[in-house]
Parts: sequence; structure tokens; C-alpha cells
Amino acid sequence: MENILRTIKKLIPHNIFHSLQPAYHYIFALIAAIIYRFPSRKIKVLAITGTKGKTSTTEIVNAILEEAGYKTALAGTLRFKIDDNEERNLYKMTIPGRFFVQRFLRRAVRAKCDWVIIEMTSEGARQFRHKFIDFDALIFTNLSPEHIESHGSFENYKEAKKSIAETLSHSAKRPRIIVANGDNKYASEFLEVGADIKTTYSIKDAEPYTLEKDLTTFNFMGAPLKSHLSGAFNLSNMLAGISFARTIGVSPEVIRRAIEKFHGIRGRVEHVNMGQDFDVIVDYAHTTDSLEKVYEVFQDSRKICVLGGTGGGRDSWKRPAMGAIAGAHCDEIILTNEDPYDEDPQKIVSEIMAGVESGGAKIIMDRREAIAYALSLAKIGDAVIITGKGTDPYIMGPNGTKTQWDDADVAREELTKLGFKK
Repeated sequence: MENILRTIKKLIPHNIFHSLQPAYHYIFALIAAIIYRFPSRKIKVLAITGTKGKTSTTEIVNAILEEAGYKTALAGTLRFKIDDNEERNLYKMTIPGRFFVQRFLRRAVRAKCDWVIIEMTSEGARQFRHKFIDFDALIFTNLSPEHIESHGSFENYKEAKKSIAETLSHSAKRPRIIVANGDNKYASEFLEVGADIKTTYSIKDAEPYTLEKDLTTFNFMGAPLKSHLSGAFNLSNMLAGISFARTIGVSPEVIRRAIEKFHGIRGRVEHVNMGQDFDVIVDYAHTTDSLEKVYEVFQDSRKICVLGGTGGGRDSWKRPAMGAIAGAHCDEIILTNEDPYDEDPQKIVSEIMAGVESGGAKIIMDRREAIAYALSLAKIGDAVIITGKGTDPYIMGPNGTKTQWDDADVAREELTKLGFKK
């Protein structure tokens, strides 16, 4: 159905379609909900939104709910899962079209799942993919500048995110729950939405805590809790999941077990281990803040950093800023191709290079060659940090072309060529 709609859209003159776009998206969101008989009314739905941390928080919440004995469904950037059946998300978008969402919810109902966890994005909100879904709960992780060119301004971007929260207000479910990151300055705006239970979390809740490159220890209910996740951002994501779980009555003992068992998320500070004597990390970091936080995890290591241009045709303002952050934190910088789409990849990389200060960077446009070169520079105790794509399944090129891709798999292959074997 979504393919048919895209074909129809191409036949409509652009200026006419632009003016009709809100009505177009709204009508088809309603049609999808009608066809699948408003499935969200028959199952508990948790939406997770924010600029960063959605995927990690989604997976952490899922792990806690499963440990508590709930049957779950999950739809997000990384994968789609209904009970024990799962598939990788190969769509290059967090949530596909409205018919996909409603069909997924109906399948979760048929599978007798207790909870559905859905990542919600601002781009999806613009196309009303959140409409006609009755939320039981919402987690707001954070908000920072992103998709500015797509939305027209940060204010428009924020309003798109807030429209997701407002969906909770209109839900017929009770109680409606919102969990917000109290460390983010926009939390109060999200907490204004109609909800029966409103709660916040803060990294201060975890004090005292220690952050190591492969371990985080923090205070939970008066006793230390150890997690295999690393970084302050992941501590915040864990606190989001913990806060939600406590709100719905999951016991501290179950939460503790789930966090201790959880070994991480593909493409999110993912350690690639082939027996080498240095760290190889793959991370999705595609904002200035997330890039800096990943580098800070490895502040005690010599860092060899591979990064690209955050995608063609979008957020060009942050390219020199990304370069500046790499310049401030990395000992070696390799700039490479990422997802140029229809934009000149050389131009994208040159704009990143403009932000790199002393020492400069090496440009290797072939992403595999860039990763191989970075690995060849690594010595004992170093950290090779490959950012920008995480688990993205393709490199997106001009005219809709795409090349199958996986940063972690490429890193393993290149490590094997260097003689490392797990």
C-alpha cells in the first residue's frame, strides 16, 4: 500500500502536493487505523522519543520487561520484534509508513503481547505516523538541534517532537504515563502534556557512579549496580528504562537482573573484538553532542577516529562542528564517505575538514579503505572509533542507489586481514 501511495504522490505536481501534504498524511493514517481496526486500543503501547538514545532506551526497556515476564513487541531503528520472532530493520528509517505501523500493532495483538515499544521520530511525526495510536506511556530522552534543514527551524523540530507527546494527552488509556529526562532543559515542556503519572529521572539519581570504557557502576536503590554499557549517555538511557519500569511496578530485583544481564546494543558503542590488543568501537553518533560523548568514553586512550558527513542534503550546519569535535579529541582523523545521497561527497567531507584545526585529517573516500587504514595505525591500548552509521544497512548514494553495508562486519573483515582471529 505504501508503494502505491508513493507512486500516486509522484504524479501530483510538487507545489500542489506540498499544500495538500498534511491532509494526505492524516487521511492515510486514519485509513490504516481503520483497516487494522485500531489495534493499539487492545494492547499497551510505550512510545520513546528524543534526539538521542531512543534505540538504546528501547532495547533496555525491552530487556527489563522480558525479565519481568512480559511478552513484548518492539519496533525501532535496529529491529522489529514480536515475541520471539524478529527481523533487522532494513528500511533506513526508524518506522516505515502508517500501514506498516498499524499492521505491526495488529500482529502484536494477535501474538498476545503485553507491551509494544515503538521508537517515534520527528520525521515520522511530520507524516502522522503517530496518529490513531493510543499510547499508554511515553519516554522523552532529550532534545538538541537535529534535522533543522528538514523541519525549517529548531522550533519546528521541537514542535514535531512535542506532537508525539501530545498524542499521549489524547489517549483514552488510563493511567497515561510520561517519563522525562530531567537533565534536559526541554523536559518541562514535554511534562506539560496531559498525563496521569509524570516522573523524571536524572543522572544525579545514580550517584555515586563510575564510568569506564567497558563498564558502568552506579547506585540503584542504595546498592551498586554494574552494567556492561559504557558512557554517561548510556547511564541516562538506563535510568530512563529503570524509571519507566518502576512506574509500572516492576520490582527492583527484576530491574537489577535485567541490567546486569544486558550486554549492549549493536551499533551503539559496539565493541568489535577479533582478539586484537586495541579497542575497535562502532557507534551511530551523528550529532555533535553524541560524537563528543563517545570520544569522552575513551578519553584515556589514543584515539583513531573514522567519521563521515552525517548524510547528504541535511544538517550541513553541523559538518564543521563535527570536524572541530574530532580535532579536539582525536589523535588521528580519517574523513570518509557516509551517506551522500544526491550531494557531492567530496563537498561534504571538505566541509567537515573546515572544522578540523591543528593537525588536520586524512581523507579516504572509500569507507572500507578508511576503516582498514585506521586499523593499520592502531597500537596496543589505542581506540579505533568508527562513527556515523552504527547498524545502518546501506550506504545511500545518488538517485536512490544504495550499497549494502555494515561497519562492524567490515571492521571484522579488515581485522582478519591484519591477522587477528577471535
